[in-house]
Amino acid sequence: MLVSDFKYELPEHLIAQEPAARRDQSRLLVVDRSAGSITDSTFSQLPEYLRAGDVLVANNTRVFPARLIGRRLRVTPRGETVLGGRVEVFLVRRLEPLVWEALVKPGRALLPGARVDFARGKLIAHVAEWREGGRRVVRFETHDDLDQLIDRIGRTPLPPYIKRDEEDRLDAERYQTVFAKERGAVAAPTAGLHFTPAVLERLQERGIETVEITLHVGYGTFQPVRVERVEDHRVEPEDYSIERRAADSINRALAEGRRVVAVGTTTTRALESAGNASRDREQAGAMVEAGRSTTDLFIYPGFDFRIGSGLITNFHLPESSLLMLVCAFGGRDLVMSAYQHAVEREYRFYSYGDAMLIV
Repeated sequence: MLVSDFKYELPEHLIAQEPAARRDQSRLLVVDRSAGSITDSTFSQLPEYLRAGDVLVANNTRVFPARLIGRRLRVTPRGETVLGGRVEVFLVRRLEPLVWEALVKPGRALLPGARVDFARGKLIAHVAEWREGGRRVVRFETHDDLDQLIDRIGRTPLPPYIKRDEEDRLDAERYQTVFAKERGAVAAPTAGLHFTPAVLERLQERGIETVEITLHVGYGTFQPVRVERVEDHRVEPEDYSIERRAADSINRALAEGRRVVAVGTTTTRALESAGNASRDREQAGAMVEAGRSTTDLFIYPGFDFRIGSGLITNFHLPESSLLMLVCAFGGRDLVMSAYQHAVEREYRFYSYGDAMLIV
């Protein structure tokens, strides 16, 4: 299967740069797999397209401000330490309590041994090692709690296709879902951005149960697919956890033949990973296994979905692993037709864009 099979033309003006004025006023494209139909709606009408007994599963990861802006520390010929040029450190993955894998700008200037000052000396970063893909191992030095300090001085890690000259304070709020609780993501699970308390209340009134799991979205979600054959691609591992209460609700629905509707590709990957773990351990009757784990599951057409029977998702980049997952769930031809419809009707695309429901 070729990556080019998932290419489509997207006018640049359809890439959403700002969130909708109201979360639930985003547009919603409803795709019915059995009927092969496509229906235009709004997200506030989501409860009308679900049915009593459905279990909606959302990702409650919380984005932390992973972009740190500082100044390089350099030593003059006289031995004095002075502030140099502007440096950005994007935190990718924690390795130890004070050690992170990170992306840095400018990368070539920060050789091993380089130091960076943040917040006037409250935090110092030491570049300890270079790694593949432009990544660095960075060791931090501070007298404060590192996570609390990062939360104070860091900036919201928006995707590269959202252009900002300066940080917009609105992003700190709107790039979090109403489910956000568990700190640890460097990108939002964007399908959840459309939910509001009002929508959740209407779902409950219609007899639709909502449960939460956690998958901390990593930097790999931004990375393009750089191979020609889909099967040759690999996704970066991400941590996920499913509490016993959530697993019980999902398994009960599966046993009773009720639908499990995943909010987003991240939720889908966690659920299907947990389902595969259950199968691997031959645990009869336990379709989703509770607990913490790491997944590098890559879902593309031909995948056998064991858990999810519905999917809420945003519109994803051409030739991306996320689009491949959606095509695996909805069928490539139907999903690509839906994308063409969305382009023609000028839906808004990507993280701050509109949504799609596939049932």
